[in-house]
Amino acid sequence: MRVLVVEDDAELADAIGIGLRREQMAVDVAYDGLAGLERALFAGVEYDVIVLDRDLPGRHGDDVCVELLAASCRSRVLMLTAAATIEDRVDGLSLGADDYLPKPFAFAELVARIRALLRRAQPALPPVLTCGDVSVDPARLSACRAGALLDLGPKEFGVLELLLAAQGRVVSAEELLERVWDEMADPFSSAVKVTMSRLRRKLGDPPVIETVAQAGYRIPADHEPVDRVPA
Repeated sequence: MRVLVVEDDAELADAIGIGLRREQMAVDVAYDGLAGLERALFAGVEYDVIVLDRDLPGRHGDDVCVELLAASCRSRVLMLTAAATIEDRVDGLSLGADDYLPKPFAFAELVARIRALLRRAQPALPPVLTCGDVSVDPARLSACRAGALLDLGPKEFGVLELLLAAQGRVVSAEELLERVWDEMADPFSSAVKVTMSRLRRKLGDPPVIETVAQAGYRIPADHEPVDRVPA
Protein backbone atom coordinates (compact mmCIF):
# COMPACT_ATOMS: atom_id res chain seq x y z
CA MET A 1 0.00 0.00 0.00
CA ARG A 2 1.38 3.44 -0.98
CA VAL A 3 0.30 6.40 1.16
CA LEU A 4 0.98 10.13 0.80
CA VAL A 5 0.86 12.21 4.00
CA VAL A 6 0.37 15.96 3.44
CA GLU A 7 0.77 17.72 6.78
CA ASP A 8 2.53 21.01 7.59
CA ASP A 9 3.36 20.03 11.18
CA ALA A 10 6.66 18.33 10.35
CA GLU A 11 6.87 16.51 13.67
CA LEU A 12 3.36 15.09 13.29
CA ALA A 13 3.86 14.27 9.60
CA ASP A 14 7.08 12.40 10.29
CA ALA A 15 5.53 10.56 13.25
CA ILE A 16 2.60 9.46 11.07
CA GLY A 17 5.04 8.31 8.39
CA ILE A 18 7.09 6.26 10.86
CA GLY A 19 3.97 4.71 12.36
CA LEU A 20 2.44 3.78 9.00
CA ARG A 21 5.71 2.23 7.83
CA ARG A 22 5.59 0.03 10.90
CA GLU A 23 2.17 -1.06 9.62
CA GLN A 24 3.87 -2.29 6.42
CA MET A 25 2.85 0.72 4.32
CA ALA A 26 5.09 2.64 1.92
CA VAL A 27 4.83 6.32 2.87
CA ASP A 28 5.85 9.61 1.26
CA VAL A 29 5.50 12.93 3.07
CA ALA A 30 4.82 16.49 1.87
CA TYR A 31 4.75 19.50 4.19
CA ASP A 32 2.56 21.95 2.27
CA GLY A 33 -0.33 21.92 -0.19
CA LEU A 34 1.68 22.71 -3.30
CA ALA A 35 4.19 19.95 -2.60
CA GLY A 36 1.33 17.57 -1.90
CA LEU A 37 -0.31 18.33 -5.25
CA GLU A 38 3.00 17.93 -7.04
CA ARG A 39 3.53 14.48 -5.54
CA ALA A 40 -0.06 13.35 -6.02
CA LEU A 41 -0.44 14.45 -9.64
CA PHE A 42 2.99 14.77 -11.24
CA ALA A 43 5.46 12.48 -9.46
CA GLY A 44 4.49 9.41 -11.48
CA VAL A 45 3.28 7.57 -8.38
CA GLU A 46 -0.28 6.30 -7.90
CA TYR A 47 -1.11 6.57 -4.21
CA ASP A 48 -3.74 4.32 -2.69
CA VAL A 49 -4.60 6.83 0.04
CA ILE A 50 -3.72 10.50 0.62
CA VAL A 51 -3.83 11.67 4.24
CA LEU A 52 -4.51 15.37 3.78
CA ASP A 53 -4.38 18.04 6.46
CA ARG A 54 -7.00 20.71 5.85
CA ASP A 55 -5.14 23.80 7.10
CA LEU A 56 -2.09 23.77 4.85
CA PRO A 57 0.27 26.56 3.75
CA GLY A 58 1.01 27.05 0.06
CA ARG A 59 -2.35 25.66 -1.00
CA HIS A 60 -5.22 25.11 1.43
CA GLY A 61 -6.27 21.49 1.91
CA ASP A 62 -9.74 22.29 0.58
CA ASP A 63 -8.22 23.53 -2.68
CA VAL A 64 -5.91 20.51 -2.87
CA CYS A 65 -8.90 18.20 -2.49
CA VAL A 66 -10.84 20.02 -5.22
CA GLU A 67 -7.88 19.90 -7.61
CA LEU A 68 -7.34 16.19 -6.98
CA LEU A 69 -10.97 15.56 -7.85
CA ALA A 70 -10.80 17.76 -10.95
CA ALA A 71 -7.71 15.88 -12.13
CA SER A 72 -9.57 12.56 -11.75
CA CYS A 73 -7.01 11.41 -9.19
CA ARG A 74 -7.94 7.87 -8.17
CA SER A 75 -6.39 8.11 -4.71
CA ARG A 76 -8.73 7.97 -1.73
CA VAL A 77 -8.50 11.11 0.43
CA LEU A 78 -8.60 11.05 4.21
CA MET A 79 -8.86 14.63 5.45
CA LEU A 80 -7.39 15.64 8.82
CA THR A 81 -8.34 18.83 10.64
CA ALA A 82 -8.44 20.40 14.05
CA ALA A 83 -12.00 21.58 13.30
CA ALA A 84 -14.33 18.85 14.51
CA THR A 85 -17.87 20.21 14.13
CA ILE A 86 -20.47 18.40 12.04
CA GLU A 87 -20.48 21.33 9.61
CA ASP A 88 -16.72 21.04 9.13
CA ARG A 89 -17.01 17.33 8.43
CA VAL A 90 -19.82 17.89 5.93
CA ASP A 91 -17.80 20.62 4.20
CA GLY A 92 -14.76 18.36 3.92
CA LEU A 93 -16.72 15.46 2.49
CA SER A 94 -18.60 17.71 0.07
CA LEU A 95 -15.26 18.82 -1.40
CA GLY A 96 -14.55 15.25 -2.45
CA ALA A 97 -12.78 13.75 0.56
CA ASP A 98 -13.58 10.08 1.14
CA ASP A 99 -13.26 10.24 4.92
CA TYR A 100 -12.68 12.80 7.65
CA LEU A 101 -10.74 12.44 10.90
CA PRO A 102 -10.64 15.27 13.46
CA LYS A 103 -7.50 16.06 15.46
CA PRO A 104 -6.41 14.88 17.93
CA PHE A 105 -6.89 11.31 16.80
CA ALA A 106 -5.85 7.85 17.96
CA PHE A 107 -3.20 6.41 15.66
CA ALA A 108 -4.98 3.03 15.64
CA GLU A 109 -8.09 4.73 14.24
CA LEU A 110 -6.04 6.42 11.52
CA VAL A 111 -4.62 3.05 10.46
CA ALA A 112 -8.07 1.44 10.49
CA ARG A 113 -9.55 4.22 8.36
CA ILE A 114 -6.69 4.05 5.85
CA ARG A 115 -7.14 0.29 5.49
CA ALA A 116 -10.90 0.76 5.10
CA LEU A 117 -10.33 3.28 2.30
CA LEU A 118 -7.95 0.87 0.59
CA ARG A 119 -10.61 -1.84 0.62
CA ARG A 120 -13.04 0.60 -1.01
CA ALA A 121 -10.49 1.55 -3.67
CA GLN A 122 -9.91 -2.02 -4.87
CA PRO A 123 -12.00 -5.00 -5.89
CA ALA A 124 -13.19 -6.83 -2.80
CA LEU A 125 -10.57 -9.17 -1.35
CA PRO A 126 -11.02 -11.67 1.46
CA PRO A 127 -9.74 -10.52 4.87
CA VAL A 128 -7.10 -13.28 4.74
CA LEU A 129 -5.29 -13.74 1.42
CA THR A 130 -4.65 -17.39 0.62
CA CYS A 131 -3.07 -19.42 -2.16
CA GLY A 132 -2.49 -23.09 -1.53
CA ASP A 133 -0.91 -23.44 1.91
CA VAL A 134 0.33 -19.83 2.00
CA SER A 135 -1.76 -17.16 3.71
CA VAL A 136 -1.41 -13.52 4.74
CA ASP A 137 -3.59 -11.70 7.25
CA PRO A 138 -3.00 -7.97 6.57
CA ALA A 139 -4.95 -6.82 9.63
CA ARG A 140 -2.81 -8.92 11.99
CA LEU A 141 0.39 -8.46 9.97
CA SER A 142 0.93 -12.21 9.99
CA ALA A 143 1.86 -14.70 7.29
CA CYS A 144 1.83 -18.49 7.42
CA ARG A 145 2.76 -21.48 5.32
CA ALA A 146 1.25 -24.89 6.10
CA GLY A 147 0.08 -23.46 9.42
CA ALA A 148 3.57 -22.33 10.48
CA LEU A 149 4.09 -18.63 11.17
CA LEU A 150 6.60 -16.99 8.83
CA ASP A 151 9.16 -14.54 10.25
CA LEU A 152 9.03 -11.90 7.51
CA GLY A 153 10.53 -8.43 7.40
CA PRO A 154 8.30 -5.50 6.37
CA LYS A 155 9.30 -5.56 2.69
CA GLU A 156 9.06 -9.36 2.46
CA PHE A 157 5.59 -9.18 3.98
CA GLY A 158 4.57 -6.41 1.59
CA VAL A 159 5.79 -8.32 -1.47
CA LEU A 160 3.98 -11.50 -0.42
CA GLU A 161 0.78 -9.57 0.32
CA LEU A 162 0.87 -7.85 -3.08
CA LEU A 163 1.53 -11.09 -4.95
CA LEU A 164 -1.33 -12.87 -3.19
CA ALA A 165 -3.68 -9.92 -3.75
CA ALA A 166 -2.82 -10.03 -7.48
CA GLN A 167 -4.58 -13.43 -7.64
CA GLY A 168 -2.30 -14.94 -10.25
CA ARG A 169 -1.58 -11.75 -12.19
CA VAL A 170 2.07 -11.04 -13.02
CA VAL A 171 3.42 -8.18 -10.91
CA SER A 172 6.39 -6.32 -12.38
CA ALA A 173 9.47 -5.37 -10.38
CA GLU A 174 8.57 -1.73 -11.04
CA GLU A 175 5.12 -2.20 -9.52
CA LEU A 176 6.58 -3.97 -6.50
CA LEU A 177 9.05 -1.14 -6.01
CA GLU A 178 6.27 1.46 -6.29
CA ARG A 179 3.73 -0.28 -4.04
CA VAL A 180 5.96 -1.76 -1.34
CA TRP A 181 8.83 0.71 -1.11
CA ASP A 182 8.61 4.53 -1.00
CA GLU A 183 10.38 7.61 -2.31
CA MET A 184 13.63 6.62 -0.59
CA ALA A 185 13.97 3.54 -2.82
CA ASP A 186 16.53 3.63 -5.61
CA PRO A 187 14.76 2.49 -8.81
CA PHE A 188 18.08 1.11 -10.08
CA SER A 189 18.84 -0.91 -6.97
CA SER A 190 18.55 -4.67 -6.56
CA ALA A 191 16.14 -4.26 -3.64
CA VAL A 192 13.35 -6.26 -5.28
CA LYS A 193 15.61 -9.15 -6.27
CA VAL A 194 17.27 -9.31 -2.85
CA THR A 195 13.91 -9.18 -1.04
CA MET A 196 12.43 -11.79 -3.38
CA SER A 197 15.36 -14.10 -2.74
CA ARG A 198 14.94 -13.80 1.04
CA LEU A 199 11.19 -14.30 0.79
CA ARG A 200 11.57 -17.44 -1.31
CA ARG A 201 14.05 -18.84 1.18
CA LYS A 202 11.69 -18.22 4.08
CA LEU A 203 8.72 -19.69 2.22
CA GLY A 204 10.69 -22.89 1.66
CA ASP A 205 9.80 -25.78 -0.63
CA PRO A 206 7.97 -26.45 -2.82
CA PRO A 207 8.41 -22.97 -4.34
CA VAL A 208 5.28 -20.89 -4.86
CA ILE A 209 6.62 -17.70 -6.47
CA GLU A 210 7.23 -17.87 -10.20
CA THR A 211 9.53 -15.54 -12.16
CA VAL A 212 8.06 -14.63 -15.55
CA ALA A 213 10.87 -13.64 -17.88
CA GLN A 214 10.90 -9.96 -18.86
CA ALA A 215 7.63 -9.43 -16.97
CA GLY A 216 7.87 -9.91 -13.21
CA TYR A 217 6.65 -12.32 -10.58
CA ARG A 218 3.47 -14.15 -9.71
CA ILE A 219 1.97 -16.77 -7.46
CA PRO A 220 0.02 -19.02 -9.85
CA ALA A 221 -3.67 -18.99 -9.02
CA ASP A 222 -3.97 -22.71 -9.76
CA HIS A 223 -1.89 -23.43 -6.63
CA GLU A 224 0.45 -25.70 -8.51
CA PRO A 225 4.09 -25.72 -7.31
CA VAL A 226 6.50 -23.92 -9.62
CA ASP A 227 10.05 -24.78 -10.59
CA ARG A 228 12.63 -22.94 -8.56
CA VAL A 229 14.11 -20.11 -10.57
CA PRO A 230 16.52 -17.38 -9.58
CA ALA A 231 15.12 -14.07 -8.30
